[in-house]
Amino acid sequence: MKALLLTAAYLVCVVGMGCLALSIDTHWQQVRTGQALSRSAAVLLRVLGTVALAASLVLCLRADHASMAALVWILTLTAAAVCVACALSWRPRWLAPLVFWLRPPTRRHEGQRTP
Repeated sequence: MKALLLTAAYLVCVVGMGCLALSIDTHWQQVRTGQALSRSAAVLLRVLGTVALAASLVLCLRADHASMAALVWILTLTAAAVCVACALSWRPRWLAPLVFWLRPPTRRHEGQRTP
């Protein structure tokens, strides 16, 4: 059970780091070439990334006592950040599944009013 919780904590941490990285315009452009990152999408990705990192901390706390969980969580954060950085530098499209649900912004015609 402990190994399952720690594995889940790591996977959730990678998703969180990926969301935080994709909330930065440069990394967004690496993954979604030619699509602009809207302000609302960036905020949503930051919130989701923060929630995922908090969830990974909770999973670590469920697996171990507090002092060991804090250490494991910090190491998990580091490993997840390295994995996301390597993915961004080597194969940025690998992070595309994290944002498949975000649609590209629609273009408005010049005569069309915004609601």
